[in-house]
Amino acid sequence: MSDHADPIPVLITVDFSDALLDSFRDVSDRIDLIHIPAKQSRDIADDIWSRIEVLYTWNVVPDPALAPNLRWVHAHSAGIDHLLDQPLFQAEGVLLTTSSGIHATNIAEFAFMMMLAFGHRLPEMMRLQAHANWPEEDQYPALLPLELRGSTVGIVGYGSIGREIAHVAHTFGMEVLAVKRDVRQPADPDGYVLPDSGDPDGTYFHRLYPPEALASMVKECDFVVVAVPLTDSTRLMFDAEIFQAMKPTAFVINVGRGGVIDETALLAALQSGTIAGAAMDVFEFEPLPEDSPFWQQPNLIITPHLSGSTHDYNDKAAKLFVANLERYLARKDLLNLVDRTRGY
Repeated sequence: MSDHADPIPVLITVDFSDALLDSFRDVSDRIDLIHIPAKQSRDIADDIWSRIEVLYTWNVVPDPALAPNLRWVHAHSAGIDHLLDQPLFQAEGVLLTTSSGIHATNIAEFAFMMMLAFGHRLPEMMRLQAHANWPEEDQYPALLPLELRGSTVGIVGYGSIGREIAHVAHTFGMEVLAVKRDVRQPADPDGYVLPDSGDPDGTYFHRLYPPEALASMVKECDFVVVAVPLTDSTRLMFDAEIFQAMKPTAFVINVGRGGVIDETALLAALQSGTIAGAAMDVFEFEPLPEDSPFWQQPNLIITPHLSGSTHDYNDKAAKLFVANLERYLARKDLLNLVDRTRGY
């Protein structure tokens, strides 16, 4: 980090409003803000790259040789699997932080929308409506709800999203199980948390499981929410063995990354009735091809990778960046600092 009182050149490649840009400048008179909305590295002149100490970006990352003074990159997204392969992050020296935490409440609401939809048989109700068909009396038992109160949700990934899901599940009276990489450290003191949200102290779950015990956890669950980042250790962690371990009445909701789920195994599980249904906001290849068999699955809800989207996304992201700018200037540990050995 900077050890002098000289100006700190900060490049913003995201299209923020003037008011939000001013909030960055207001952090300190040392902030030398450069705003160039860009989609690729060559949109930024070499002489600017050579000056930059801090970069805020979606995915515009320079060749290391072009940016010898770059010390910190903050990502506008929570997932950074698209950034870690960049040469800039292959060696030590450049800090990487994420916008994890700003999406937690809206993604949790999305997950509960899907749990309520499946639990209260909304897809079946919509099909009856589409056919102008009031159910016969003998159909009513199949439409009775799986109530959230008293049911069990398994959360795969106990980061900011998983913690907010646990927070909300607690208010519904659900049993909360969770998979976490380090079960000995339930708290999360270094992650960014929106006010009155999440579970920073690790008190809203009933049991924690290590990733190696995923199959044991899903056996107990009525709903399984996938919220892990995509890393070498999580790729295809949901395979045929995991689906076979689940209850035939259970549902999977993926708000993480498509590559975490073996989609061939998922399709087979849906078609065979191994599981009752799934909601997929993400797929390994996006957009989902028009000829994909997933479109025709009656027990699958598909959404276009929007669970993390919200009308005030930039406002929330800016507040997090301001907090981290203040920490950077004060030489304090940054929030949401990526551990590249873990991949998140």
